Amino acid sequence: MKAFWETVPLDEMNALQWELLCGRCGRCCLRKLEYEDTGEIVYTNVACRYLDIDRCRCTSYQDRASKNPCCLVMNPKALMQIMHLLPGTCAYRLVAQGVDLPWWHHLVCGDADMVHEASISVRGSALSEDHVHEDQIEEHIIDWVEP
Repeated sequence: MKAFWETVPLDEMNALQWELLCGRCGRCCLRKLEYEDTGEIVYTNVACRYLDIDRCRCTSYQDRASKNPCCLVMNPKALMQIMHLLPGTCAYRLVAQGVDLPWWHHLVCGDADMVHEASISVRGSALSEDHVHEDQIEEHIIDWVEP
């Protein structure tokens, strides 16, 4: 029997299916920079102040969009508009592109901690924006090697 993400289109998933799809890596909660001249988007290791970096969970999930206007609030309507801002490892992006979920995703392996063990999550590598001055954001640009 096929898994729900292989048979149910993203825009037809119920709320539980949609939330389960998230890999809980926290990468979408990292600050991104877009260079106006090239349109290139780069990630930093600076996380939104509402991200619990150890748990890779938003501490203000229900109010996140009002507290942080830059928050990438995922829903089927917004996905195509923000997909370029999502990391290549994002389950929403992968499913939208027709790509299989990776081996470390909790829906595949059954282990919610595997995303951390596989070094995909931001646990141990991000810091809160509360500890970085806005003028220093560019000093925190990172380059991921995608698995």
